[in-house]
Amino acid sequence: MQGKCTSHHQIHLCAPSFLLFLIPPPPASMGISFFFPMLFIYLLLAENSKVVEACSAATDCGPGFYCGHCPGLGRTQSVCTRGQATLVTSIVNGLPFNKYSWIMTHNSFSIMDAPSLNGVQRLTFYNQEDTVTNQLMNGVRGLMLDMYDFQNDIWLCHSFQGQCFNFTAFQPAINTLKEVEAFLTENPMEIVTIVIEDYVRTPKALINLFTNAGLDKYWFPVSDMPKRDEDWPTITEMVRTNRRLLVFTSDASKEAEEGIAYQWRYMVENESGDPGVQRGSCRRRKESNPLNSRSASLFLQNYFPTYPVEADSCKDNSAPLANMVNTCYKTAGNVLPNFIAVNFYMRSNGGGVFDVVDRINGHMLCGCSTVIACQEGAPFGSCKNISVPSSSPLTNTAGRFNGYVQFSVRSASPVRSPNCSLFLLFYFLLTAVLLQFR
Repeated sequence: MQGKCTSHHQIHLCAPSFLLFLIPPPPASMGISFFFPMLFIYLLLAENSKVVEACSAATDCGPGFYCGHCPGLGRTQSVCTRGQATLVTSIVNGLPFNKYSWIMTHNSFSIMDAPSLNGVQRLTFYNQEDTVTNQLMNGVRGLMLDMYDFQNDIWLCHSFQGQCFNFTAFQPAINTLKEVEAFLTENPMEIVTIVIEDYVRTPKALINLFTNAGLDKYWFPVSDMPKRDEDWPTITEMVRTNRRLLVFTSDASKEAEEGIAYQWRYMVENESGDPGVQRGSCRRRKESNPLNSRSASLFLQNYFPTYPVEADSCKDNSAPLANMVNTCYKTAGNVLPNFIAVNFYMRSNGGGVFDVVDRINGHMLCGCSTVIACQEGAPFGSCKNISVPSSSPLTNTAGRFNGYVQFSVRSASPVRSPNCSLFLLFYFLLTAVLLQFR
């Protein structure tokens, strides 16, 4: 069946015409519980139908897409794959921050082909493929950063037992934070959240790091963060007051000592790694309150395996992601995630995390099957018909991205599988190093 396409904010949506009739806007009486069975059906069908066009180059796809294939599903035919988020606040603005859902990158700093800055060959895992700047320009609004004391500075690093090593270090954290500062300065309507896995023990070093990066001017103070499940300020208010950076740490002592919010006082979180992708289960992280406790107004859903496999990520970030969102939604007492943290965020078999977040935002913000069907100022559940084909892209000059669907070094199409022997060598060397310090 020939697909029908429409576009919004230079993000092209293409779906078979029959599919859109399977997923009407939810009746007001059914509420949000109608959403997730339909979301899973939508993405499951997307995996088995011509949702996006076949391509041979990115120029075949248009803005917001790249040309790639999904070896994790055994498919060699390249298709136009979504690589850019919808600017949700340009469609529905003015609601509390905790009413929205955002894409978060797991280990945002762990970038394939990132050059070594300390002269040592890096031997570690990788979780992303493009720079933090590109991630932000593609619509990522949450960054997970692991910070360590290293070389008399604070570095972003993969490591264990709170120690960073030459062969697991990436770069000084201030470099990445300056990328965030540049983005917030150039995009005065945008809000960014940073979650720190915190191994910094030098007193006041972490808060001084953010000040030295120029991010203190955007800081949302911990004293004004809502307690329990109260609403956050509206997006409009956060932009007006320029409180556009939320920072959370895994170190509880930093809240009193440095004014950095202790993560699990303000959000609940499911288990990370393999438990977070186990079908039919959504266990809470041990530091977090139960997902259905209503102890906080933010919900972070982790969705990435313990060992990142680039070749499999397109499969993971497609229908299985929607299935897990459904599972966690039920476990959390019918609460949708505010952040979905993934590896290789652009990889999918079509729409991926971008489509999932669009559908979450559509149902949370306006009662529609996708946020692109929302109409600003319209009653809840009043949705645009997005199945009408469009001969030319619709654009919004007040809020759009231009050409930032890209990978920092390599083409998006080739996908490398990790070498198992590399994993074993990594752990062998790390174990040997750790034993020397016992």
